[in-house]
This record gives sequence, C-alpha cells and structure tokens, in this order.
Amino acid sequence: MNHSRRTFALRSLGRGLAGALGVLTLLAQGATRPDERLRAAPEVAPAEAKLYAEQVRPFLTRYCVECHQGPKPKGKFGVDKLAANFAERATRDHWQAVGAQLRSGEMPPAKKQPRPETKESRLVLDWIDRGIAAAENAQRAAHGRVVLRRLNRNEYQNTIRDLLGVDIDLRAMLPADSSADGFDNVGEALHVSSFLMEKYLEAADTALNVAISNRPKPPPSTTKRYSLKDQHGVKSTTEKVYRIQGDTVVCFCSSAWHDVRVYQFYPSERGHYRFRISASGVQSAGKPVTFRVGSTSRGGQLSGKNGFVGYFDAPPEKPTVFEFVEYIEPRHTISILPYGLAGAQAVNKIGADQYDGPGLAVQYVEVEGPLNDTWPPPGHRRLFGDLAQGPAPIVNQRDRVEVVSKDPAADAAKVLRNFARRAFRRAVTDDDLKPYLALVQAKLADKHSFEPAVRVGLTAILLSPDFLFLREKPGPLDDFALASRLSYFLWSTMPDEELLTLAEQRKLRQPATLRQQVERLLQDPKSAAFTENFLGQWLALRDIDFTEPSHLLYPEFDHMLKVSMLRETELFFEELLKGDLSLTNFVASNFSMLNGRLAKHYGIPGVDGWEFRKVTLPKESHRGGVLTMGSVLKVTADGTTTTPVKRGAWVMDRLVGLPPPPPPGEVPGLTPDTRGATTIREQLAKHREGSCAACHARFDFAGFALESFDVIGGWRDNYRTTGNGQLVMVDGRRMPYRTGKPVDPSDVMPDGQRFKNVDEFKLLLLKDKDQIARSLTEKLLTYGTGAAPQTADKPAVEAIVAKVRAKDYGLRTLVHEIVQSQVFQTK
Repeated sequence: MNHSRRTFALRSLGRGLAGALGVLTLLAQGATRPDERLRAAPEVAPAEAKLYAEQVRPFLTRYCVECHQGPKPKGKFGVDKLAANFAERATRDHWQAVGAQLRSGEMPPAKKQPRPETKESRLVLDWIDRGIAAAENAQRAAHGRVVLRRLNRNEYQNTIRDLLGVDIDLRAMLPADSSADGFDNVGEALHVSSFLMEKYLEAADTALNVAISNRPKPPPSTTKRYSLKDQHGVKSTTEKVYRIQGDTVVCFCSSAWHDVRVYQFYPSERGHYRFRISASGVQSAGKPVTFRVGSTSRGGQLSGKNGFVGYFDAPPEKPTVFEFVEYIEPRHTISILPYGLAGAQAVNKIGADQYDGPGLAVQYVEVEGPLNDTWPPPGHRRLFGDLAQGPAPIVNQRDRVEVVSKDPAADAAKVLRNFARRAFRRAVTDDDLKPYLALVQAKLADKHSFEPAVRVGLTAILLSPDFLFLREKPGPLDDFALASRLSYFLWSTMPDEELLTLAEQRKLRQPATLRQQVERLLQDPKSAAFTENFLGQWLALRDIDFTEPSHLLYPEFDHMLKVSMLRETELFFEELLKGDLSLTNFVASNFSMLNGRLAKHYGIPGVDGWEFRKVTLPKESHRGGVLTMGSVLKVTADGTTTTPVKRGAWVMDRLVGLPPPPPPGEVPGLTPDTRGATTIREQLAKHREGSCAACHARFDFAGFALESFDVIGGWRDNYRTTGNGQLVMVDGRRMPYRTGKPVDPSDVMPDGQRFKNVDEFKLLLLKDKDQIARSLTEKLLTYGTGAAPQTADKPAVEAIVAKVRAKDYGLRTLVHEIVQSQVFQTK
C-alpha cells in the first residue's frame, strides 16, 4: 500500500476514527505502568511502622548500613535512606531487592560477624512482603493487576485469520514486539506508536483485500500430474545423479544443489493447493528413505520455517502417495530433496545407472487447485453473508464485482454488528456501532457504492481499541473478558462461537463449565499455538537460529537435525499435557519423543525415519527431560563452544525459577578458546576471582552439570578443538576437528551438595519438586494473564502448587488450576 493510498484511506476513515485512534494512543501510553499513577497508596499501618522502628531499622543498621550508605554505597545499593513506605514503585523495587539478598543468604556476607539469626531475617522478610503486598493490592483496586495490553504480532495474525477466514501472513508487515518477564504478550512491553498504527492500517487493508472477493466465480480447480524427468533441474544437469525409468526419476544425491523444483507448476493465483507425491525407497536395505518438501519462489532458496513444508518417509520399494494441502503464493512452487544420501561427487563418479546405494524414486507429483470449495470464499461470506454481487462501477475493471444491497443502511448495520461482535469479542450495543455506521453513512451519502462504504467501517473496526486491545476492567473479569483471556492463553487467538455464546449466557465462569472449555480448547488443533508460543519463549526455543554451529567443529549439524530438535521438545510437552504426566519430567524422564535423525544423534539404536514416536530411554542413556534435549542445549550455547555461565543462568531462570541478577556492565565476557589450550572451567576460575565469585556460585554449577553436552547437544567426553589433539575419524572420513581436553561435569551446589554428572544433578534438583512446580506456575501465569505474579500473588501461587502436588504434579492439572485461580480470573 503506497503512501498516497494510505493517505486516502486515512482520510476516508474520517474524524470519528481519528478520535478513536487518539483514544487508543492515550490508552496505550497511559496504561504502561498504572501503579506509577497510584497516588492513594495506603499509609504504613501503625503496627507496621512500630515494627519498622523497633525491629527492621535496627536490623538494617546492625547488618547492612555499614557498607550500604552514603553517596557511594557498596554495590551502588544504599539502605540508609530507604523509606518505610511502599507507595512508589522505585521504593518497592528497592525493598524487594533487599528481600532477595536476605533470602539468598548473600547478604549480609558470610565473613561478616555476627550473622543474623533466622528468625531475625524472617521477621524483616515478612514485613517487606506485607508492605509490598498492601501497596500492590491498593493499586489493583484502582487499576487491576494487568495493564491494558494489545495483541502481539502472533495474536494479531491468528485473530485476523479466524475473524476473516484468510490464510495470509501479516506478521512481517508489523514491527517486532518487545518482551518483558520472558514473554512477548506481557502488557508492559507492548507499546503503540504512530508508525505501528500506520502498519495496522496497511495490514487491515491487505487482509480485507484477500477476504473480500471482487472477481467472478473462477473455473473449477484442475488436477495436473508432473514427472520430475521434465523438470529443469533434472533435464539440464550434466552430472549422472538421476536414474530415469519411464516417468519415474530416482534421486541418489542429497546435495542442496540437486533439489528438484516442480517448475511446470507455477501458479499465478495464491490459494490452497492439494499435492500428491508418489515416492518409494530404492536399494535402501529395507529402511525408509526420507525426503524434504519445501515451498520456494522460482529460482529461490528454501530458507527458514516459512519455506519448509515437511519431511516424509518413503517406504522401501513400495510406491506410496503422500498427500498434503499447502497455501501457495503466486509464482511459487515446491521442491523435493532426499535426505541422508550420498554426495553428488560419489554418485557421479559411478553413474546413477550403476550406483548401488540407496535412493529416492519419485513416480509423479500431482497438484490439484486452487481449492475453492465454495464461492464466494468463506472469508467473504463471514463478512457479507448471502448478499448478492454485481458489476462494480469502476472504469477499466470490467470483470470486477462488488457486493450490492437493496437496503444499504439496514444491510450495513447488520454487517457491522455481526463483524464487531466477533472483532470486539463481546456483545455490542447501538452506541458501540454509532461511530462506525456514521463512517459508512457518510460514504453512502457521498455517492459511494455499498461495498466500499461498508469497507470503511470494517477497516475502522480493525483499527479500534476494542479490537487491538484486550479490554478488561479492574476486579473480576466479566465472562467476555474471561473468554478472551482463555482463548488467547491456549489458542493465541480470539474466542470461537461456543466461548462467545457461553459468555453471553454468563455461564463461562462456572467452574465445571470452565473445566469443560479448557479440555475442549486443549483438544483442538489450535492449541498447537500454546505449545509453540509458550514453549518457544519459556525454553527460548525461538532462538534456535540465533547462532549457526561452526561447520569445522560440528559438520554433522544440518536442517533435519535442527527441525527434529524442536519437534522433540514440542511433542514431549504435548505428551505430558495430554496424559497429565508429572511436570518433574521436565527435569528427568525415562522417555522422549524421537525420530531416526535424533536417535542417531543421541546414540539410541532401533529408530529409523522421520516419524516421531515415544521411546523408552536406555538405562545407560544420560538423556531424559528438557535439560538434555538438543534444542535446549543448542540455544544455550554459541556456534563454537559452550559456557556454564549461560547454561547455568538458563537453568536457574527457566526451570528453577531463581534467576541470577544481570552481570555488571563493566565485566567483559569470556572469549572461547576453540584451539583447546584451556578449558572453560580453567577460564571461569580466573573470571570468578574476587567480587564475581559469590554471584557465579548461584548458577555456574548448573551449567557445569551440562558440560558433557556440546554445542549441538551431542554427548562428549572430550572437547572438540581446531588446535592440537588427536585426529578423529568417522565412517572412514577424517573430521576437520580434533579431540581436545577431557570434560569435567562435576561441581558443588550452593548448599554444599556435590554431583559428579548431569544424572546426579537432576536428582538433586528433584529434591525440591515444589520449586519446579512453583517456577512453572509463575511462567504460565505470566504468559496466561499478560503480567508476572507479584508479591501479593504468593498465596495464590502456593495454593496452585499445593493442588498440583496432590495430583502428582500433573501438567494438565496445572493448566486447569491456573485457569480456575483468582489470579487468572481477575484483571
């Protein structure tokens, strides 16, 4: 949408919408931190003030003030002028930091004598917690716990999909979202700007262009069959890597340069297409041959998630048809590439006709589409129902059709009312519709035809605060707000008709009904968004492409291994959720979800092909739980080496729920020694000398426990190095790396407990199952409500932990208890 069109569109929306956008901006800017606007925080109760004067202040004077006072307090943290008042956010944060230091035992320092008795520290901690909770509860009474939050990019994308029935990716049109407390749906991180509003206008225009059909009914979809022998990549190659048998082409090479694109299929029209690929394994010793299908522009490259369709297992010798439906953009096609076969040089040297190694035989590729089961398409019908279409009054567009109406005012009101109810995710009143109907009526009065006039109203609704924001009032959520919170929690999209109907009937908040709806939402395919978005942020799986492993140190890393890593973790999460299995499995489990590629990487025999299955892990395996999964081990390393600092901080934050403080800005990071002269333990020993030691002792041990796993999650007894060391041979080939110094995965916990390896470390973590449950409860509450739990929420969190403890810490039970909690059901 060019600048002139955007300007015209903005003018077309009129002053009524401009006012709404102004309100939207003010709402967004003013709701970032509502507690900072709180000026009526309660005064400290007399009893609490007396306790401060008689117990808390003397405690600080005795154990803290000596170091933490004056213009240059130690650690830039002073307590000598800390007010006994929790009204201001900054003061509360300061007191919270005092409490964190006392709880961890870091302050007062171990060398300082005398040490405070446990009951002394407990008294101060309880006083701090009560003061913070009282201030937070006062803030909630006025503004609620959760700030006004807008839809993030994923939620916007999914909501447009379900609202308009269009399969189009709008995320690239919108600026990236910020994150807070680990998630990108937290209200405090989701800001609004004029630039974002312009992008929302552009996205709304694009979505409506796809949803509204302005062309005559297309001819029926066609079905065409293609042979790979007629494709450019097969016909033009001079290398002897393909064996042609009639219409069947046998591919023996897995080189990316020899993926075969179906150039004869080159659609001019976007839409859903049904593909059928007939394929089989050849000379594969009774094992399946895996192949990858990608969607790519003509002459383009398969890259990232967007171009990846999937992997498939072709059974040996028996042609099998693989069918899937894919949304294809104009001038795009698909490509086919076998996995795990020989290189082009090896095959070409012998010639495909004489080559006796495994290959992939592709008998044909059949394409049906575009698939238009109904016309106008479902998205168009969602907007205009059964209203007829007629010729559009636009010059030079003879084939264009538009929705027409014999009663424009009544039909416009009906269209907008139906659309606004779903877009606003609640019942709408006549007053709600007035500004949008006024826009339409103004266009009709200006002699615009019916559809363009209504489209102005539709666009205005898509730019409304009621659409872009989750509007919640302080106190218990009404049924509509609860329906939205639930659907965005488990589906990352708008409530469906069943949820909206229950909300209209005011039945949704009934505990039994709410449990039924949670079950229904979890069983729906849309719950895959919960797995992808929550897991992707909780475990940092979205960072899987943040670094690329060195091809010299890790030549075995490839696309299929990366995709398999992610899929294992997602399927493992879904297996725990489906069976209500204990969340302690995230720390240690006796099974995982594996395919052939991942099983080979983990050294587990008896698993072949792409398809995943639940596999009981051998007793001697060090796998089990997310800590030892390739996906987690990769995102917690860089491209060349591992560091216990990064992995240890990840474990304590994501799994244990005790995140370490951020490192001081003046402390430089470690430079990896890929030549193997020193180990990471030796480097860290120097790094932790002096003031760094106390902080690193809180999390480095967790990272050392994982040192037996390399950058890509493979088991190792020795480091890999590009310097001196023993030569390494794999399958008769000399590797570009050498064997370095031995790995030492042992260490000591802050409480003095020692472990020799990751297996013993996991057992130590499971001594406090409640803390693992507490950590995951807080993460789910943050993700599910859009705000992290606060001090005032501690009793609610502990109540949830107690309930899931009684059900053997079941993950599905935890989700139910989250939804049933007052924290979830209150703004």
